[in-house]
Amino acid sequence: MLKENLLDLIRRTSSDLPPDIRASLQRGQEKEQPGSRALLALNTITENNITATEESAPICQDTGMIKFYVHHPIGYDILDFEDVAKAAVAEATAIGYLRQNSVDSLSGKNTGNNLGPGTPLFHFKAWRKPTVDVRIILKGGGCENVGAQYSLPADLPELGKKAGRDLEGCKLVILDALWKAQGKGCAPGYIGVCIGGDRASGYDAAKEQLLRVVGDKNPDPVLADLEEEIFRIANKLDIGPMGWGGATTLLGAKITAMNRLPASFFVSVSYACWAHRRRGVTLDPQTNEILSWLYETIEETLPDSH
Repeated sequence: MLKENLLDLIRRTSSDLPPDIRASLQRGQEKEQPGSRALLALNTITENNITATEESAPICQDTGMIKFYVHHPIGYDILDFEDVAKAAVAEATAIGYLRQNSVDSLSGKNTGNNLGPGTPLFHFKAWRKPTVDVRIILKGGGCENVGAQYSLPADLPELGKKAGRDLEGCKLVILDALWKAQGKGCAPGYIGVCIGGDRASGYDAAKEQLLRVVGDKNPDPVLADLEEEIFRIANKLDIGPMGWGGATTLLGAKITAMNRLPASFFVSVSYACWAHRRRGVTLDPQTNEILSWLYETIEETLPDSH
C-alpha cells in the first residue's frame, strides 16, 4: 500500500500545482496589461497546467530534484519507508511521471531511474503526533541554480550599496538574489530564506520554508513584516514573468531565522520557479493508508513539528 500511495503522491506532485500557487498565478494574470508579454506568459503557463493535470503529465520538462520531508511517530520504520520510496520513484520514472534526472557527477551517465547517491533526498524527523506527514518538493535545476547565499557584511556593486549585519542588510541581499535571478529562475518565483545558521543548515532551512503556503502568516512579527516588504518591493522591480517585465515577479516570500556564531552572518535564499511543485499526505503509521491529502486549500498552514 505504501508504494502505491507514494507513487500517486509523486504523480500528483509532478502534474498538479497546489491551489495556493494556482491562485497566485491567477492574481498575476489579473494584474498584467492586456496584450503584454507578461500576460501571454502567464496565460501559457495556465494552459500548460490544465493540460498537465488532465493528462497526469509533468508540468515542466525538468521534474527536478526529489526531496521527501517526513515527520513520523517514534518507532516508525524510516528505513523501510526509504526503500519503498525509492522503488516508487523508479516506477514513477518508468511510467513517465518523472523525467530521468539523476546523473553521475563523475561519469556524466544518467542512471535512468532517478536513483543514485543523493537522489532522492530524505529529511526525516520524529514527532509526538500519531500520524505520518509526508511532503514532496520537486525542484528544477533552473531555479536551483539561482539560489544564493550571502555572508554579511557584503558589497552589492549592482545596487551600489553594502549590506550590513542587520535586517536592512538582509533585505538588500534577498532583493539582490531576486534581481540576479531575472528570467533564469523562470519567474514568477517563490522564495524561502534563512537568516543565520551555518552554510549547510541555512540552505536546508531556507528550502524547508518552501513548504509553507502562499497566504500563511509568519508567527514572528518582525519576519512577517520583512516577508511583506520583500514581496511588495520585488513586484515593483519590473522583472515579471520569465524576465519579460510586468507586475508579477514574486509569488511569495517565506523567511525563518536561526542562531549563528558571532563570527558568521549568513543569509541563504532558495528560489522556486512558477512550477512550485509540492504536495503531501498524512498516513496511518500502522497501515500506511492515506488519511488525508495536504495542500488542498489556499489557507493551509504547516503543523507544529513537535
